[in-house]
Amino acid sequence: MPSASIHPAESSVLLVQLSDSHLFAEASGKLLGMETCDSLQRVIEQVLQEQPQIDLVLGTGDLSQDGSEASYARFREMTEGLPAPVRWLPGNHDEVPAMRAACIGLDLLEPIIDVGNWRIILLDSSIAGAVPGYLDDQQLALLERALSEAPERHHLVCLHHHPVPIGCAWMDPIGVRNPDALFAVIERFSQVRAVLWGHIHQEYDQMRGAVRLLASPSTCVQFAPGSEEFQVDSSAPGYRWLRLFGDGRLQTGVSRVTSIHFEVDYSIKGY
Repeated sequence: MPSASIHPAESSVLLVQLSDSHLFAEASGKLLGMETCDSLQRVIEQVLQEQPQIDLVLGTGDLSQDGSEASYARFREMTEGLPAPVRWLPGNHDEVPAMRAACIGLDLLEPIIDVGNWRIILLDSSIAGAVPGYLDDQQLALLERALSEAPERHHLVCLHHHPVPIGCAWMDPIGVRNPDALFAVIERFSQVRAVLWGHIHQEYDQMRGAVRLLASPSTCVQFAPGSEEFQVDSSAPGYRWLRLFGDGRLQTGVSRVTSIHFEVDYSIKGY
């Protein structure tokens, strides 16, 4: 069952997406030369400065780099300072059993939440031990059920992996392996307004018919848009905000920190 609606239906609500934080058990852990705990903290501080009223925070996968329970506890503790409910979904670097262990007694992994006049659906596209994504029958059934049960609401569908090509030759093969199955469900329900994901460590904003397709920066290292091979970008860590209106309109933008500098460790191949 979805969580109870946490905001009046007639007004707008504000969502914050934090994606691909790649935390380690140790606070000093680095990804490609960047201390991921420090960069996440700077992003959270910026969220607090810029967004005084938040209704929901979404952690859209790769919260952890090493899959340790300690890294999930760290992400949970760091986001507790944000004045809003938080929901997580797993990415390819995440270890689902450790995520669940860090969420015992909490609703962080509940996949459906109603907020304002919207329903937010969080899907698990991770494959244990693999980099690409896949939506199995259970996840597709969850999506169909969530959409069927709330035809009067506008819907935002979230997952970790990209379901469309993004123009990065090295990344396009490691998105969702069965995107047609995802869109076959979505196309049956006209109330879907947007699909939101992480994984690609860069901004993406396009339309697919009437559905807006959105991806967002990482809270740590960024990947270069349009790159043929793995390449780190010089853009700063950031987050995406989404303003969801009761009539189905959506406004969104990306904000990046300005006070962080690091040197890429090019001795590390891939990520």
